[in-house]
Amino acid sequence: MLRFGTAGLRGPLRDGPDGMNVDTVSRVTAGLCVWLRGRCLGGGTVVVGRDARHGSAEFATATAEIFAAAGFPVLLLPEPVPTPVVAYAVRELGAVAGVQITASHNPPADNGYKVYLDGGSQLIAPADTEIERCIEAVGTPVERLPVVPADNDLVRRYLDRVGRLRDLIGGLGERADIRIALTALHGVGGAVAVRALAAAGFTDVHVVAEQFEPDPDFPTVAFPNPEEPGATDLLLELAERVEADIAIALDPDADRCAVGVRGAAGWQLLRGDETGVLLADCVLGQAPPDALVATTIVSSRLLSKLAPARGARYAETLTGFKWLARAGNGLVYAYEEAIGHCVDPAAVRDKDGISAAVVAADLVARLKARGRTLLDELDDYALEFGLHAGAQVSLRLADADAAAAVVDRLRGAPPEQIAGEPVKYTDQLQVRGRMRTDALIFEGTGLRVVIRPSGTEPKLKCYLEVVEPVADRAGLAATRTAAAHRLAEIAEFCRRL
Repeated sequence: MLRFGTAGLRGPLRDGPDGMNVDTVSRVTAGLCVWLRGRCLGGGTVVVGRDARHGSAEFATATAEIFAAAGFPVLLLPEPVPTPVVAYAVRELGAVAGVQITASHNPPADNGYKVYLDGGSQLIAPADTEIERCIEAVGTPVERLPVVPADNDLVRRYLDRVGRLRDLIGGLGERADIRIALTALHGVGGAVAVRALAAAGFTDVHVVAEQFEPDPDFPTVAFPNPEEPGATDLLLELAERVEADIAIALDPDADRCAVGVRGAAGWQLLRGDETGVLLADCVLGQAPPDALVATTIVSSRLLSKLAPARGARYAETLTGFKWLARAGNGLVYAYEEAIGHCVDPAAVRDKDGISAAVVAADLVARLKARGRTLLDELDDYALEFGLHAGAQVSLRLADADAAAAVVDRLRGAPPEQIAGEPVKYTDQLQVRGRMRTDALIFEGTGLRVVIRPSGTEPKLKCYLEVVEPVADRAGLAATRTAAAHRLAEIAEFCRRL
């Protein structure tokens, strides 16, 4: 049967226990009900939402009706909503659980089942395996009770909170008027994002019309993920055409946000690590002393240097926001390199592309008022902390087992050099404490490579970073060229795995 991965259950729409269908959703929900009741949470409120994918409406209805039959008051959201709205609702209402039917940025043939527990964070071990055992014990048929979708104002309340981020995080100071180009990639975040930006004072927003309305077939992209080659071509063309100050791409369930900027060679997307450190520095500008920021083991090391320089604490977790949301007390910001950002953990304990878009827009507006850009900020970080250049190699394989087999082979015979550089090797399955995971980390002088199977797709993922010292601003261009050459050599090593 489908298992809980990095972000809930995901699988293809097909019959059988290894596919997403009404029977699978019914058994999963029934098992979750048993698990909640076993922890004296029976009778607590449950929030159920969905995206606009094939099957999502039917799956959300089945989920709500099974919770209702088990004695849980259910708030079934009436329309497709971004995933962060469900995470917010669980926390705001004090619900015992929340379920969002979504496959995020997976291909059109997939769907998924994402679970939030008390406090609005994703479930973690051992809860995932405990729930799976409850699911395995579920008999048939599963009882259902009709549920009327709620007529509520949760989306408005969420937007009120996001609209206030400009003052909560951005602080005081002059802001210039800016123009924003936005795409929703055929997902459910477009209208909510436009409303959120307007609530924060950004009304000059131009959207990619071909990708604005929800469409479960995602007709204009090969894969509905802003990180995939070609997925944001229409956005960057629009940004150039309207002379935008920032380009924003949401993934289909709007929990991820990619930021585009105009550089010397035209429009480009920032890497998740670049956006991550920019937003972290922005949040820390208004954070209390000794605040905590966090990222994961596969992300850039730059945040670990910036945090103490800004008087903040730094934490590192396993991949996934189920870990980042629990990074420690005083958390004010967390990010993962896969364009996931949590800028307001007091309200949403998960990645939230819409609130990240608002904070990014506010940062651009304040920089523009000073005659600066996001790229200027990144140049300053390179001068202060060294140039941290990164890349990713993602190898799509036949299935998840094939990706795990590559990691096992490397574990048995780890390379002593990568791109001519001697490397040390750490097996994350052998480390102590909560950082155990199926990942290998290779480190050399100014070089770091992390290799792991994807937790959501049949891919082998390789995360690359090189760090080069920068003597002065005049040497930045040459340093970037040298870093790009080293990254290309490391990427070639990864492609041959």
